[in-house]
Amino acid sequence: MKLLAEITEGTRISFEAIRGNLLRSVLTTIGIVIGIVTVTLMATAMEGLNGAFRDAISFIGTDVLYVDQREWFIDSSTKWDAIGKRSKITLPQVRAVERAMSMAKGVAPSVMHQIDSVRFKNRSSGMVMLIGTNDQFLVTGGVTLSSGRFLTKSEANANRDLCVVGSEVAEKLFVNESPLGQKIHAGNESLEVIGVLEKRGSVLGQMSLDNQMIIPIGKMFRGFRWDPSCTIQVKVGDPAHIEAAREELRGLLRKIRKVPPGQGDDFAINQQEQLLAQFKKVSTVIATSGFFITGLSLFVGGIGIMNIMFVSVAERTHEIGIRKAIGAKRRTILLQFLIEAASICLLGGTIALGIAAGVVAVARHFLPVMKVALSPSVVLLALAVALVTGVISGFLPAWRAARMSPVDALRNE
Repeated sequence: MKLLAEITEGTRISFEAIRGNLLRSVLTTIGIVIGIVTVTLMATAMEGLNGAFRDAISFIGTDVLYVDQREWFIDSSTKWDAIGKRSKITLPQVRAVERAMSMAKGVAPSVMHQIDSVRFKNRSSGMVMLIGTNDQFLVTGGVTLSSGRFLTKSEANANRDLCVVGSEVAEKLFVNESPLGQKIHAGNESLEVIGVLEKRGSVLGQMSLDNQMIIPIGKMFRGFRWDPSCTIQVKVGDPAHIEAAREELRGLLRKIRKVPPGQGDDFAINQQEQLLAQFKKVSTVIATSGFFITGLSLFVGGIGIMNIMFVSVAERTHEIGIRKAIGAKRRTILLQFLIEAASICLLGGTIALGIAAGVVAVARHFLPVMKVALSPSVVLLALAVALVTGVISGFLPAWRAARMSPVDALRNE
C-alpha cells in the first residue's frame, strides 16, 4: 500500500511538472514520436505483408503436395545442373500415382500454358492462363463453380473440346448472356464452355486467379503444347497426415520412376510450407533492418528525454531537498522522476499513434491488397516501447536526484 501511495503521489507531481512545462515536454517528445511512428508503421506493415502473403498463397493449400521436376527454391548452380538432367514427369506416371496412392483424397496432373487471347464473337479477353488437368482438379485445385459443371473423368480422358472458364474471362467475353454451351476460340481451337469458376481474386494484386481456363490435359498436349511434361497435385485432405502422405508419395515415385536404391530422388515434392519458410527469411531481414533504423530513432529520442530530465532535476533541486528533509525516501524521488520521464514518452507515444493511424488509413485506401490495420497488439507494442524508452532514459537523472544530499540540495538556489 505504501508503494502504491508513492506511485500515486509521484504520478500527480509528474503530471503537474509536465503541465507546468507543456511546450517543453511536447517538443522533447519529437524524437520519441518519430521512433514510435516508425515502430508502429513497421509492425503494421509486417502484419499486413504477412497476412497478404498468406492470403495470396492460400490457393496452394496446406494439405496439397506438388510433384515437379525441380524444387521451388534452389540455392546453388550445381543443383540447377543436376536438376536439368532429370527425366520429365509424364501423364502415365500421374496415372500410376493415382492408382497406387492410398492417402490421397485426389490426384490431378497440371500443365499450364499462357495464350495471347480467348475470343467470342467480336470480344477478346486478352492473355489467359490455360490449365490442362483432369476431373480431380476440382478437389486438388481448391476451385469451386459458380455455374455449370466441371469436367468428368470420361471427358478428361477422352480429351474433349471442353473448358471451364474463370470469372474474369466470363465477364469479358459474355455480356448479358450465359457462357454455358457457348463456343469460344483459344488459338486455333474451338472449345465449349461447360462451367464458370467462382471469383478467387489475385496474388498480391498482381497475378489474377480468375483469368484462367481449365481444359482436359490431353487437349492441352494435342492443341497447345508439344512438351509432354507435367506436374502432379496430390490432395491429402488432412494437414495432420501431410508428412505420412509425403513419404508414401516419395516411395511410389521412386518405384514408378525406377530410382535405384541409394541414389537421390530425381523429382521434387513441394508444398506451401516451403513458400512460407522462404518468405519468413525475407521478412526477417526486412524487419531486422527496419527495427535497427527504428532503434536509432528511439536512441536519439531517448537522449533528448535524458537531457531534459537532467534539466528538470537541476531546476527542482531545492524542491528535492525539502522533500528529503521532511522524510521522502530515495525510492520515492526515484519513482517520481522515472514516472515523469515515462509519462513524457507515453505522451509522445500517444501522439505517434495518432499520426500512425492517419498514415495507415491512407495506406489502406491506396494499397487494399495489403489489408493493413492498426491492430491492438501493435498499439500495445508501441506504448510498451515508449514506456520502456522513458524508464531507461529517465533512470540516470532520477538516480542522481534520488542520491542528492538534502543539505546540499537545500543550499542550492
